[in-house]
Amino acid sequence: MPEQNRFTIHTNSGLYTDMYELAMAEAYFKEKKHNEPACFDYFFRKLPFGGGYVIFCGLGELLPIIETLHFNADEINWLHKQGFNKDFLSWLEAFRFKGTIRSMQEGEIVFPLEPLLEVEGGLAEVQIIETLLLNYLNFQSLIATKAARMRFAAGNRHLSEFGLRRAQALGGISASRAAVAGGFDSTSNMYSAKKYDIKAVGTMAHSFIQSQQDELTAFRKFAEAEPHNCTLLVDTYDTLKSGIPNAIKVAKEMTEKGLHLQAIRLDSGDLAYLSKRGRKMLDDAGFSNVQIIVSNQLDEYLIKSLLEQKAPIDSFGVGTSLATGQPDAALDGVYKLCEINGEPKIKLSENIQKVTLPGRKQVYRFSDETGCFVADAIGLEKDTAPDKMIHPFDVEKSMQLDIKMAAPLLEKIMENGHSLLEKYEPEDIAAFVKKRMRQLPDEHKRFNNPHIYKVGVSAPLHKLRSDLRKRYKM
Repeated sequence: MPEQNRFTIHTNSGLYTDMYELAMAEAYFKEKKHNEPACFDYFFRKLPFGGGYVIFCGLGELLPIIETLHFNADEINWLHKQGFNKDFLSWLEAFRFKGTIRSMQEGEIVFPLEPLLEVEGGLAEVQIIETLLLNYLNFQSLIATKAARMRFAAGNRHLSEFGLRRAQALGGISASRAAVAGGFDSTSNMYSAKKYDIKAVGTMAHSFIQSQQDELTAFRKFAEAEPHNCTLLVDTYDTLKSGIPNAIKVAKEMTEKGLHLQAIRLDSGDLAYLSKRGRKMLDDAGFSNVQIIVSNQLDEYLIKSLLEQKAPIDSFGVGTSLATGQPDAALDGVYKLCEINGEPKIKLSENIQKVTLPGRKQVYRFSDETGCFVADAIGLEKDTAPDKMIHPFDVEKSMQLDIKMAAPLLEKIMENGHSLLEKYEPEDIAAFVKKRMRQLPDEHKRFNNPHIYKVGVSAPLHKLRSDLRKRYKM
């Protein structure tokens, strides 16, 4: 490879984008529109996993990248070879994001159509960050939502993220952060554990047992190597006839040395049956303090099923379905222009659900006397909280609102390109998620046919959208 083509793209590289973003920015620049004030919304249209909510996540990682986003000399040279205009490249060379961002708090429970974040600034700069913003917020919100569903199923049992080996390359790093934000306790991913200050956990693989002359020897060797963090994988050969009996032998040997076997892990077979049998075998041997960890293609439905069968499981290790966001794999978040030069803008479609909401907006959450969430109303930023909201797609449906119970959700978090937020860790987000999940009624959390949370638009916003639809339909 020629030397001049060797450069590393970092996350704060201006090339962390799609070609069409830079092509549009160049066109704006040539037209001398690149500094015109513009505003974009970030929102999604469809709830993932057939669920009733989404956990908004990724903001804490996104803002520092936007703050330092730039194009270095190698990247500018490469863009020159791609045919970009010399004057435009000079502008890119000095590029720094100087805009303003209003957003919901990371960890907020959110719903379709409502703007989770609004970006204001020069037209070109707010266009350039689109791909980066969608990449971070869509993925981490998806994974945090999946994690929250598993936390709801698991109750207070330990949840550990095991997904790096099945994740989409470096996406596995962000997946660990989002998993903890959504309610997980630990990760097997050492890079993420250090980067985000997450508890690191690990057991052993079948290969360690296979590498020894027999299972009992393997267990003894591992206990010698890891005397204070010993979890034994008991299903390499025969779980009930050799795996658990050999684990009990090693547990007794450790006890004689003043040590303690931490847990056994089940990674195959009927996890409900084996955990029940394993629990009895351990208890009968005097090891009621040895925990049972299970893994193997777990998701929220299997966790729920195992606990409904009263499986005595202390900890769940979840990999593929969490880190890859199965079965949906993507959140359909979009980034749409809603205002330019103070003029509201709309994107039309034959499908009413894809018609965007124009203008700068605010989202108000209405709660009842107990603090439980009732509904969200989207209004124009310049207006106060509405006392009535209209269904976004059916004008015949409306709902009266008590403005005394309204709280705005969008707050300024970046100004002139500088973050206004203090750094907060995944555990901080998780604490907020836990609090907000208590406020979300249970009918929105169930896995089968969750109740649809009410989201509507204010009368002035509804009128503005209707007027613009009529204007552009002519």
